[in-house]
Amino acid sequence: MIVQITIAAVKVLIIFSTRQVVDDISGSVTISVPPEINVPRIQIQKPDDDSDDELEIHGKRRDRFRTRRRASIAPLPALRLNDKEMLASDFDAYSVASNQASITSVNSLASLLREKMQAFPQMIRKKKRETKDYKIKIFVIIMFFMIIFLIGFAYVGYHRKLLTYSYFEKIKFNGNDRILRILSRDEKEVISGQLGKTIGMDNKPFHCLEDNRKQDGSVCMEWNGIARLYMNFLDKDVFRCYTIKWQSLSAGNYPTDCYELKRNNGLWFGGGITKSREWSLSNDNFDFTPFSSGDLKVHQFGNGVKRYFINSIGVAIQISEKTPLHLSINTTTNEFCMRAQNDDFTFVNHLTELPELEYKICTTDGMKSLHMLMTQKILWDGLKVSDMQIIKSLMFEPVWRTPHSETMESFNETTIYNYSEDLIALGLPLGHILINEFWQENVGDFTVDQKRFPNLFKTIDLLHRRGFKIVFTIQPFISTDSENFKEAVRKKLLIYERHSERSIPALTRYKSSSSAGVLDITNNASVYWLKEKLEKLKADYKVNSFYLDLGTGYNLPHYYQCRQTLDNPDMYAKLFTESLESVGFIGVSTASSVPKPPAFLSTQPLNSSWDGLKELMSTVMNYGVIGYPLILPGAVGGDYWLNKTMTKMISFYSLGQPPEPDEELYIRWLQLMTFMPAMQFSYLPSYYKGDQMKKLAKDLAIIRQQTVNPVLDKTLSESLNEGVPLIRPLWMLDPNDTSCLSISDEFSVGEELIVAPILDPGVEEREVYLPQGVWKDGIDSSLRKGSRWIHNYKVPRDKIAFFTKMPDKTRF
Repeated sequence: MIVQITIAAVKVLIIFSTRQVVDDISGSVTISVPPEINVPRIQIQKPDDDSDDELEIHGKRRDRFRTRRRASIAPLPALRLNDKEMLASDFDAYSVASNQASITSVNSLASLLREKMQAFPQMIRKKKRETKDYKIKIFVIIMFFMIIFLIGFAYVGYHRKLLTYSYFEKIKFNGNDRILRILSRDEKEVISGQLGKTIGMDNKPFHCLEDNRKQDGSVCMEWNGIARLYMNFLDKDVFRCYTIKWQSLSAGNYPTDCYELKRNNGLWFGGGITKSREWSLSNDNFDFTPFSSGDLKVHQFGNGVKRYFINSIGVAIQISEKTPLHLSINTTTNEFCMRAQNDDFTFVNHLTELPELEYKICTTDGMKSLHMLMTQKILWDGLKVSDMQIIKSLMFEPVWRTPHSETMESFNETTIYNYSEDLIALGLPLGHILINEFWQENVGDFTVDQKRFPNLFKTIDLLHRRGFKIVFTIQPFISTDSENFKEAVRKKLLIYERHSERSIPALTRYKSSSSAGVLDITNNASVYWLKEKLEKLKADYKVNSFYLDLGTGYNLPHYYQCRQTLDNPDMYAKLFTESLESVGFIGVSTASSVPKPPAFLSTQPLNSSWDGLKELMSTVMNYGVIGYPLILPGAVGGDYWLNKTMTKMISFYSLGQPPEPDEELYIRWLQLMTFMPAMQFSYLPSYYKGDQMKKLAKDLAIIRQQTVNPVLDKTLSESLNEGVPLIRPLWMLDPNDTSCLSISDEFSVGEELIVAPILDPGVEEREVYLPQGVWKDGIDSSLRKGSRWIHNYKVPRDKIAFFTKMPDKTRF
């Protein structure tokens, strides 16, 4: 029974965490339960023979140490325990103590069991909890880093946004990484790039000091001791322009900005024709090179350049003439880069102490409208009625350039007279006879060679009566063999060697002159001296006008020094043409800005080859894009013959007249020239055997007179008013047509003619693309719907593919 009570007590102890108290007097066991635990009454029943013994918890009766059965038995007289005699009463007292000790042991055991029993499920739960805690810890760590990342991203984004809208509308720029993004009105990116490429990324900007700020609203940022950046904004409603200007603050730092040539952001055009003859700059590839006119056989850019670049989605860049500009196009990194850097020739004159890069970026909704806004609009200003007559004469009548003779002595009055006879026999419209520079004994004489042209006045008078106009070629170069060279040195009319205190004339070579000085056009005395010579020529020989053969920027002496500092070598040609406007001239050989009409910009001399034919077409379209509407192409069939690649300038001697061009090449060249702004001949169609070539020339002359000239006449007013070219790429007809962007072997005359010439030998069919609209086929007079390709279009040798636009309401 004691065991049963003990087991029951242990269970109660384990479950309720009880504490035990022993009643020493009565021998009962009282189990106290904390009052906050609601415990039901528990009774432990003895066997049937002991049913009267019971244990109550929280009852009135207490358990006795001895049961009734034991109480009825007479106690022993004495007991010996551990060699000590004990009476019954003592035994009873000892038994009580022994029982108490036994209960204490049981309680200890119960406590131990309770702890073990409690620990076991906790161990199980702990393992589960540890697994859960491990996952929770990983989750918390991941969340921690995500929060840190999001906070950092939000911080960077906030500050970028703060910088974006703290400057100008539709422009995003962060000074730390110098990334510039310009958006359209509908928030689409139109151009993006990195400014200050030569500045290290660890250099941080700060706002300029008050003394360095401008009062025009420009934002000024400075990289300490490296460079200073100004940005400004101009909103014209129709278009928006952002001006960017870098000032270098340390020697050896060249401000460099690069913009992406991404195809999804359109194609880039402009600058001028390049050495690769690529139609779009986005397909070109060359390292940093000075931006200057030159000879494409050896230099990067051709004879016509302009610091103007336009993108097909409606963004344009115009660079200041004061910037010592170097350009680079890298198709590997997909970048178009501008750099301000002085050198020892092109930009030898330091206009500022340290180089400065200044340009503006303008955007609008369409490429055509932007081009009209950016190109020159003052071509009408100051034009006389006689000037308009000269322009139309050059468009409607050919220019006949006298053939080059093998020796100077063989070029005389008879040569000019016989050439005019051949022109009259050809039956084509009469026009301008262009006499090359060999009308004088030495380049720079500015007087007629009396030995070879004793009666030139009479010859010119005869040509005038026949209906021809006479043009003399003049140059700014004065041969050292000329009598004028001595006079020019004495009067200090020439460009001088740098650092020579204007005592040593700077010499160069050009065409037939192996040694020549150059007139200093910045000297008013030089201008007056030259004008006097030219006016006398016009008075004595009734010369109608002149053609200015100015060479290119690279034809100036290497160590040139003018009375007034030139921004760059191309400024010389600009000043020369401006100084001689009153004298009158029909064309210039090189330009960096649009010459005042009626002057046409001539294409550079072209090789008599199929590559030369392709170059002609690319050059005319490219010059039209950069703002030269009036173009005078070279002679039909080519200007010279060269069968090898040149690596050095060869302009110090004359390239001989090409032999008779291949007949097929001449036909395709003549067909293309029929649709050009002006036509120029040297080798005549009648020089070929048989009548086929003459008949073809007459048929093309009829197409020119009846179809092309009316369109040119109509488009001329638009060109002079808005600066758009006469010969246009197809994307000017429909800037949103992606097919038009990549087409480089078709062009339009105004908006009413599409021309698709043959540019390869042995080809009599091609692919033709027509922009939107209805077009009339020039070969078979059929109507064709636009916005689609014509595959395998047949073009016989004696035909050229052209299409005339029909009214919008035309139906098949």
